[in-house]
Amino acid sequence: MREKPVYVASDMHLGAVPPEREGQLVRWLEFAAERASRIVINGDLFDFWFEYRHAIPRGHTRILGALARAVDAGVPILLMGGNHDWWGGSYLREEVGVEFRQDPVVVELAGRRTLVAHGDGLGPGDLGYRMLRLMLRGRLTRWAFRWMHPDLGARIARAVSQTAQRYGEPSEAEKTRAACLREWAIRKIREEPALELVILGHSHIPTVEEVEPGRFYVNAGDWIRRMTYVIVEREGPPKLERWMDGTER
Repeated sequence: MREKPVYVASDMHLGAVPPEREGQLVRWLEFAAERASRIVINGDLFDFWFEYRHAIPRGHTRILGALARAVDAGVPILLMGGNHDWWGGSYLREEVGVEFRQDPVVVELAGRRTLVAHGDGLGPGDLGYRMLRLMLRGRLTRWAFRWMHPDLGARIARAVSQTAQRYGEPSEAEKTRAACLREWAIRKIREEPALELVILGHSHIPTVEEVEPGRFYVNAGDWIRRMTYVIVEREGPPKLERWMDGTER
């Protein structure tokens, strides 16, 4: 029998997109779970996610249920923390059942050695964000945020989120950031001969580029503008698809 492929998507930003987009993602997860050997969600599934000890953010029940059903059906899910939802933890791992990662990881996807990273803070430039990220992810900051009332924490997160600015065509700043990520990915592929794929997110610009024969830089795009995803198989180039509620185009 033909080996099942791996399905990859990223940057859904649930909570900052219309509710119907979340419903489409639930249907995509069910669709992918029937066809995939593995599903990768490469960061920013949520526009805000922070795990308090005894509370989780309100909403997204159907998404969490769809993830859990896929895992229970035997389809492993790799969920990468992005710059909006890096603060996940034991709830996602133990209750939902996904493999939740907060740092870049090298894995085998459809038999191909693959580096998976969300992409925030990688590549040249973005110095201001890298400094901010160190502060936001620091142990003291996380401790202080955990003692804040969840309603206040969510309100602060909504105030600083820039997702509402990501509709329409990519800005020049976004294109510049995408170019920096592409440069970083290409360098990784050339420096590490064993890597066959580098998969990033964050830029919201879908890309499948053959850097060297049989070796690719991949970005699955986003679910804010395009609802794109990538199918990775053992042979051939990764395929960029667009979700059309039950059909691949």
